[in-house]
Amino acid sequence: MTLSPVPENSSKAETVVPHNHLLAKVLGTHDSVLRQIEGAFSADEISVVGNRIVATGPHASQITQLFDELVIMVQAGQAIDATVIDRMIQMVIADVRPSEVLTQTVVRGAKGRSVRPKTAGQKRYTDAISANTITFGLGPAGTGKSYLAVAQAVRALQSREVQRIILTRPAVEAGERLGFLPGDLMAKVDPYLRPLYDALFEMVEAEGAAKMIERGAIEVAPLAFMRGRTLNNAFIILDEAQNTTPEQMKMFLTRIGFGSTCVVTGDASQVDLGGRRSGLTGIEELLGGIESVAFVHMNRTDVVRHRIVADIVEAYERHEASEVERHHEH
Repeated sequence: MTLSPVPENSSKAETVVPHNHLLAKVLGTHDSVLRQIEGAFSADEISVVGNRIVATGPHASQITQLFDELVIMVQAGQAIDATVIDRMIQMVIADVRPSEVLTQTVVRGAKGRSVRPKTAGQKRYTDAISANTITFGLGPAGTGKSYLAVAQAVRALQSREVQRIILTRPAVEAGERLGFLPGDLMAKVDPYLRPLYDALFEMVEAEGAAKMIERGAIEVAPLAFMRGRTLNNAFIILDEAQNTTPEQMKMFLTRIGFGSTCVVTGDASQVDLGGRRSGLTGIEELLGGIESVAFVHMNRTDVVRHRIVADIVEAYERHEASEVERHHEH
């Protein structure tokens, strides 16, 4: 974890925790939270005096801000574990308020579980989707790009901001010729669209999703089926957009009609087009100046799967950087 630049002079700051029962939760079982924060800010000294947490050192103000945020989170009944503390530390270092990020509910999923952003990057992403007509969510696997987009889509449908949700992906392996194959459409596209179904089922359960698909409130289809249509009053998600060609990307983006919101997700490092150019290549330079088009870049600090996924992403990034360096040397 990279800490912010160290100021020349040490400083002192403190957090006052209003109640003893809160203090125990803020410090963690056997002071586990305190130890984790001490480990992250090893240049500083943290002491607990009564119900005051006193920080002395170059990052004293960040440490007390972190404990202030922890008090807010605990009072709001938020579950705190080592992963949440890690994310909170990263947010405070980035000058972002964790309580604003981690307590925002995008939608209540099936079984009453709240879907919330878990990192500063995810909060930027959900805010961008709410504020723009087209949002590009770009970043590695595990950053919640598709999951949060589906959550926003379900919320928009439930609040009647849109009349339907359209979920689509390029079916690369099938060469986008699915329409000419015999057999049941859903059986053919299912493998490509399964991740979108999985996210959808977490929000509305399989039975609810099936009913919505039946009545046309949710449509799940390969990208080829978007050609020639105008999509009005819809929340449209194009997933795995790195596997579109520039022609397909243009076709898709020009389908968007009145009253629609569109989210395009992708990871430019995961192109499966066999040497052909990706529709994401150069797209930010092309569309970046257009009003109500947003680009949100997420990175390994936004990976919310098992911690090993973030480590794997980092290992690949290091390897790719060294390959580029070696290429330039030759």
